[in-house]
Amino acid sequence: MKYYLIVGEASGDLHASHLMTALKEEDPQAEFRFFGGDLMAAVGGTQVKHYKELAYMGFIPVLLHLRTIFANMKRCKQDILAWKPDVLILVDYPGFNLSIAEFVHANTSIPVYYYISPKIWAWKEYRIKNIKRDVDELFSILPFEVEFFQGKHNYPIHYVGNPTMDEVVAFKAGYRETRGEFCRKHGLSEKPIIALLAGSRKQEIKDNLPDMLRAASAFPEYQLVLAGAPGIAPEYYKQYVGDAPLTILFNQTYPLLQHATAALVTSGTATLETALFRVPQAVCYHTPLGKLVAYLKRKILKVKYISLVNLIADKEVVKELVADTMTVAHVRQELQRLLHDESYRQQMLTGYDYLSSRLGEAGAPRHAAKQMVALLKR
Repeated sequence: MKYYLIVGEASGDLHASHLMTALKEEDPQAEFRFFGGDLMAAVGGTQVKHYKELAYMGFIPVLLHLRTIFANMKRCKQDILAWKPDVLILVDYPGFNLSIAEFVHANTSIPVYYYISPKIWAWKEYRIKNIKRDVDELFSILPFEVEFFQGKHNYPIHYVGNPTMDEVVAFKAGYRETRGEFCRKHGLSEKPIIALLAGSRKQEIKDNLPDMLRAASAFPEYQLVLAGAPGIAPEYYKQYVGDAPLTILFNQTYPLLQHATAALVTSGTATLETALFRVPQAVCYHTPLGKLVAYLKRKILKVKYISLVNLIADKEVVKELVADTMTVAHVRQELQRLLHDESYRQQMLTGYDYLSSRLGEAGAPRHAAKQMVALLKR
């Protein structure tokens, strides 16, 4: 069968590449055409556009590149019509993908599948109308979305497990390096490690890293190691690091988490990864105008938490220091508890165990591929 996939960022490229591999196992005659990235291209098929030509984040960048965005959208629609796939598979990236879904639903009989559903439970809940109308099958990677879509909105979905669980399980199964070997390999000391995961975007790094460093530097008996984000030059970090005793490691996030004693993490998938490595953490997310943002968060967001860990567990497993509560004093206080309060650490690890049970077993791409192929054959 012919599969057309659309992703809009690096994480979508990763998850879609694993899904494509699983689809090939289920359907050896699978053909792929896609708006995607290098990982998808490595699996095989025809890349129409690289996701880097689509990925504009924030109001101003989107406004400045509207002509390019509309041109890409037009190209995508025309290409789908010309290729006539057996299914269109959308991966996250709702602003672009829901528009494509609307067009395909209105103008063709091609079924539309959504893998990694839009996070409308956090904001823009009104999009449920578009999803119900334009998406034939939705495949979720977050267990609490079942209650949201099926319970609240009477829209049946498929929970297939979480691909981050797959990635962490696969890494742990093949990783044999001891902490001593890891430290020697990267020129680190023998001190225990505090890991800093300051985000993948420049604005996140600018807003969070300085306060993270000031808080963590109060514990000289530990060494600070920052997980460098892909696509961010070492020079960019240096302007925010100054003379702080910090080592930056690129492409080593999982080995770093494997050997860390505690972590300071910005919100996002990194919080879930840190939990699956069983590293006690504080979630840190600074924003300008913190008090105003905190007020808007309470009024606009539809959820109690911002970290995936707490959202999945449906309770506070990790402390979230966000907007007006993201201060050096608060981070330092929380880090003190993570490092030296054994009862507090154990409570968090017990919460991580519950989180893992909620996620279920590894195998999300395989589960999704099996269901997709079965539905298409039906």
